[in-house]
Amino acid sequence: MNVPFVDLSRQFKPLLPSIQAAMNGIIERCEFINGPAVKEFEEHMAKWMGVPYVCGVSNATLGIYLTLKALGIGEGDEVITVPNTAFPTAEAISMSGAKVVFADISRGFFNLDPKAAEAAITPKTKAIIPVHLYGIPADMDAFIDIGKRHKILIIEDVAQAQGSKYKGKITGTMGVAGCFSFFPSKNLGTFGDGGAVASSDEGLIKKVRMLANHGRLEKFTHLVVGTNSRLDTIKAAQLSICLNHLDEWNENRRKTANLYKELLHSYEEIQLPQVPEGCEAIWHVYVIRHKKRDELKTFLNSQGIKTGLHYPLPLHLQPAYESLGYKKGSFPESEAACSEVLSLPMFPYITEEEVETTAKAIIKFIESQGKIH
Repeated sequence: MNVPFVDLSRQFKPLLPSIQAAMNGIIERCEFINGPAVKEFEEHMAKWMGVPYVCGVSNATLGIYLTLKALGIGEGDEVITVPNTAFPTAEAISMSGAKVVFADISRGFFNLDPKAAEAAITPKTKAIIPVHLYGIPADMDAFIDIGKRHKILIIEDVAQAQGSKYKGKITGTMGVAGCFSFFPSKNLGTFGDGGAVASSDEGLIKKVRMLANHGRLEKFTHLVVGTNSRLDTIKAAQLSICLNHLDEWNENRRKTANLYKELLHSYEEIQLPQVPEGCEAIWHVYVIRHKKRDELKTFLNSQGIKTGLHYPLPLHLQPAYESLGYKKGSFPESEAACSEVLSLPMFPYITEEEVETTAKAIIKFIESQGKIH
């Protein structure tokens, strides 16, 4: 059996008639930019999250960038985040003019270590961006406390975690803002790029909206120099339809994660992902750790099982950030995770048979390694 890493068609195909009808209506009315469907989606998402305000944007990278700019963060400031995330998290900080400062992850977990983040604070630090990586919530109580004590803003990167919960609270609702990605493979994905910023701060969302629309709130009056970072109307309509199914999709991912855990937990050669107590993950990807990750990946591929890497080269070792002066060994926990994590097939309608096939192949690899040694 061939097992795909992701199969988007299984979740999108059943919805295509309603999505196409909504898109056809937009095309017939020529409501391509800032059409009513954008506001409808923003209100839908805000209600679903339980926050007052959501602003759709062109992608999550710009969502973080616009949030930083709206908060007045830029040249001469520092923003702390993790090195084991997608490049755009740090890229958005750099785009704002602020300096990226990395801090290590917690041992045994994949998210930013609050103690490491606090140790990295300087008088120039203006914000911390914890990433809810893989759909597993970061320790938000600790970050909110750090933010209050040091008068630092907490911005949540929720690109991989829409619908996950931290002690009953939906991620993206606890910091000054939550930044979301609607990249096609995300838990809530669109047909291309897309993103959103959510907040309880009306003034912040107003500034984000203004910056995303060429620095204007009215057509011919530009209050500041902004960007073209709007969410397309057609994508907003599709997202609103898909949002009605997100809870079901996330629940299916949880069932898949539980099945992986049931099948693999007794093998000490691999480390399964841990979820902090009181948290509910939504498993954008399901990663395991193995000392011979690359060999395992090659073996699974030979068995027709596709896997992914999130992420093999930590950001502080990327050529683009060489000037920051970090070296190999600067963040040992992040570096170890990046060298060992392997993302297994995970999507809402993966079958039990596909999960079992994947697990059996992993076990076969582990057992073969035992015979060799």
